[in-house]
Amino acid sequence: MDALFEKLKHPNPNLRSKAMWEIAEARDENTIPRLMSILNQEDVTYRRAAVKTLGVIGADVVPLVVDSLLNSDNPTVRSSCAKALAQIVVNHPDVPMPDEGIQGLKQALDDPNPVVNIPAVMTLGEIGSPVFDLLVETLHTTDNLAVGVAILNALGSMGDPRGVEVLTQFSNDKSADVYLQESATSALSRLEMVMKYNN
Repeated sequence: MDALFEKLKHPNPNLRSKAMWEIAEARDENTIPRLMSILNQEDVTYRRAAVKTLGVIGADVVPLVVDSLLNSDNPTVRSSCAKALAQIVVNHPDVPMPDEGIQGLKQALDDPNPVVNIPAVMTLGEIGSPVFDLLVETLHTTDNLAVGVAILNALGSMGDPRGVEVLTQFSNDKSADVYLQESATSALSRLEMVMKYNN
């Protein structure tokens, strides 16, 4: 296991990737805590590899990841946790995100640090239609312009037809921030392309 963890630092992305899958397959009760302990490392390659490995392992990591997402004092760790949840969605598209993960991300939308709240929005965007209402509700209630723009962009990429009405409403809302209006307009044209492509 130590040798595999060393490979997560390797400059060759293929070796790192192979090590991730091997760690996930050979894991024991120490694997997830050990990966979690890497999330505050300065070494970006090592940290990203740990995030991706947590994603490969899947839903079993959600309780520990959400706990750190909400309770760590370190914004880098919280950001890495949001990204680890995205990796779970990417690696296990047929497995619904556990509710604990969704609730954790919902709370992370209010994180004061953009390195945390923006990845949380992006992860919810990866989850897609099951969290559509949560994203729209946040869009209407958040005071954070960056979070609002990130949600509009997520709605534009999700391919959910319900997004058309929301984005149209925002792009036509003269009382909304100009930046939000413009973001909604560009997200709307992207959504129309995504929907055409999906059909």
